Amino acid sequence: MKRIAIHSKTFDEAKLPFINQVFFEIEKYGIPIVISEDFQLHLETINHRVNHSGVFGKPRDLEGVDLVISVGGDGTLLETVTLVQDMDIPILGVNTGRLGFLATTSREQIKANIEAVLNGMYSIDERSILELEINRDVFDGLNFALNEFAIMKRDTSSMIVVHTYIDGEHLNSYWADGLIVATPTGSTGYSLSVGGPVVIPDSGNFIIAPVSPHNLNVRPLVVSDKSVVAFEIEGRSKNFLISLDSRSRKVDASVQMAVRRCDFTAKLVRLSGESFLKTLRAKLNWGNDVRN
Repeated sequence: MKRIAIHSKTFDEAKLPFINQVFFEIEKYGIPIVISEDFQLHLETINHRVNHSGVFGKPRDLEGVDLVISVGGDGTLLETVTLVQDMDIPILGVNTGRLGFLATTSREQIKANIEAVLNGMYSIDERSILELEINRDVFDGLNFALNEFAIMKRDTSSMIVVHTYIDGEHLNSYWADGLIVATPTGSTGYSLSVGGPVVIPDSGNFIIAPVSPHNLNVRPLVVSDKSVVAFEIEGRSKNFLISLDSRSRKVDASVQMAVRRCDFTAKLVRLSGESFLKTLRAKLNWGNDVRN
């Protein structure tokens, strides 16, 4: 590998030993490291130095980079996807947080997994991304998400109505606190918490899941990711929240929105012995007798 990029968000000092270890394992191979602007800013804030050869902020700054390492939790990895965008660079998630469906390298595996990746002993999971088409630029051009797109009411306002269409045909008018459209990767995130199904990553689907629906006969729906899902919103409040993964913005009912599958994918590093089903069993305690 010619160059490796590292991204991390704000972290407490208890995680510094693990971050330092990531740098140490790469430096043993003599590979130059570049770090993200946000990572550099936080390191300066806590007065901590690491060896690096440059800082990146835009996807084109990553030209010549062969691997991006996300150090943190799943939220950090989602942010890393917005930095990589369509550059087709593999992402390795090092988990220094809690529950990690995407950042699967634990603190104890840092040494072994980095060595495996640097020796070419890995494969790539291509994860579909959804793209938001919207008639105003509220996300500064970052109109895509690895996990989900959500429409939500604001604060304690009354429920909203989300008129939803699939390929131009009316599907349903959801009277609810909100509506989620999730990718298979996002099926273990927000969608799961509102009763959506777990979907295998390469299944080629979207999940449409209402949040606290008024009608109890309304259930999550799985549709093809070849579909275009469009929305119209109405409610007593003039403003609503829309989000792409963890990035939220306020909009009004005049906004026009639709989601479709993005034309690029997120390429996540998968090491030997790892699989989506294994992660499910480990994170959700499937197959374990948890009775007292």
